Amino acid sequence: MSDKSAKTDDLAAMSFEQALEQLEKIVASLETGDVPLNKSIEIYERGEALKSHCEKLLKAAEDRIEKIRLDRAGNVQGTEPLDSGQ
Repeated sequence: MSDKSAKTDDLAAMSFEQALEQLEKIVASLETGDVPLNKSIEIYERGEALKSHCEKLLKAAEDRIEKIRLDRAGNVQGTEPLDSGQ
């Protein structure tokens, strides 16, 4: 298995919280400016992959969320997608 493939598999197993925590650490280390250029590029690429993974997980969560519809009396009438355009 290649190094890049191993990193992709690593991301697939990460929760949103784990990926976000790692991404925050990467941002902090890049902001300090104490990282050598080659290492900066490497961790920046990892950060991009983590960002994409977080976005994918957020989109999946949004797709699962439904809004409960109520009638005028407050009785449940069903559900609809969260972003139904209302």
